[in-house]
Amino acid sequence: MGAAMRRIQAGNVLSAFGLGFTVPYLYVYVAQVRDLGAGTAGAVLAVFAMAALVVLPFTGRAIDRRGPLPVLVVAALLASAGALGMGLADSVPTVVLAAALLGAGTAVMQPALATMIVWCSSTATRTRAFALQFFLQNLGLGIGGLIGGQLVDESWPGSFLLLFSIEAAMFLVLAAIAATVRMPRTPSITDPRPEGKGGVRTLLGHRAMVQLCVLGFVLFFACYGQFESGLAAYGTEAAGIEPSTLGIALAANTAVIVAAQFLVLRFVERRRRSRVIASVGLIWAVAWLFAGYAGLGHGSQAMATAAFVTTYGLFGLGEAMLSPTVAPLVADLAPESMVGQYNSAFALVKQLALAVGPAVGGPMGAALHGPYIVTFVLFSLGITLLALRLGAKLTPAQDHPYLVATSRVVARHRPEQPVEAAA
Repeated sequence: MGAAMRRIQAGNVLSAFGLGFTVPYLYVYVAQVRDLGAGTAGAVLAVFAMAALVVLPFTGRAIDRRGPLPVLVVAALLASAGALGMGLADSVPTVVLAAALLGAGTAVMQPALATMIVWCSSTATRTRAFALQFFLQNLGLGIGGLIGGQLVDESWPGSFLLLFSIEAAMFLVLAAIAATVRMPRTPSITDPRPEGKGGVRTLLGHRAMVQLCVLGFVLFFACYGQFESGLAAYGTEAAGIEPSTLGIALAANTAVIVAAQFLVLRFVERRRRSRVIASVGLIWAVAWLFAGYAGLGHGSQAMATAAFVTTYGLFGLGEAMLSPTVAPLVADLAPESMVGQYNSAFALVKQLALAVGPAVGGPMGAALHGPYIVTFVLFSLGITLLALRLGAKLTPAQDHPYLVATSRVVARHRPEQPVEAAA
């Protein structure tokens, strides 16, 4: 990695470390520590998600016009203010405002960091750069959550102020690191300050990108959108899983990602991206079958627990395969002047899936156990079909970049132009 990439990845892991300190404890903090009630806590989580949906449509054009560096610095400062405000908030208006700042800031960071990684990488190195980003994010979140769990004390509000202060400090460190990055020129990005052109109409006219967004929505809806809602409700209600076991399952998910990320990287980068994503759909279908056995089978409680933890582990394996595949594909589909807008659009799709997933999966997982499993087995198989269809829309360079790297040919793709315009 060059100096710029090292600093970007360092800022990435520090911000994930800060988020890991507080995200698992937001509900408990608002509802119990500040004694604002379960309704307010739910509203805070909703505001956290809605703030992201509000700012992301405007983020991409700002990145393409101003560059990702100033956007990332502003986002980190907003998130830092929101984190500190959350630690000091003691009323409904202040906690909602803090949640809005924190949600907006952390949402804008995602496409800004992704665009910086694109600018500091080439077609040959981009797969590994995004794999490293995902690895460091999970490592930071895991370590932050582990340390935060040791510091938190529900009977002492000051412990939560300490957690949120640490999170705020991590965002300030990210802003400081970002301010020192000097973005290089790369073979795939001809101008480090491209002029933002095109907009939503251009993106919607790009069939491959639209198909990738649909695929991305199903991916996030069927996996991340179920982790802490539908799948957790199903595990406790249908499978009789203890709440403490949910923590073990999440730890197994993170452990598989950390252990498998670089083991699967060589396998993934030498194969077509569309087929890698298709195989993830099959792996997740098997994961949901394990979940079905845990809740609907008639084995012992130990077998049900093992099957449920295996479900989370298989999800982690799929995530490790997706991280060096999907994000680089978004970058390779984007025109040079719209990298930020493409990254922001995909981040918006992800946020929508994370908002809809719990709303749909939560009630189903708690009450409709059989239909819940069948539904998400079908969604997983749908991932496979959508990925294979997407592969037909990709150029060889987009679908199999390893061939480009070995032949040292860099190919770029622009959205399809209408026949009339071409004439």
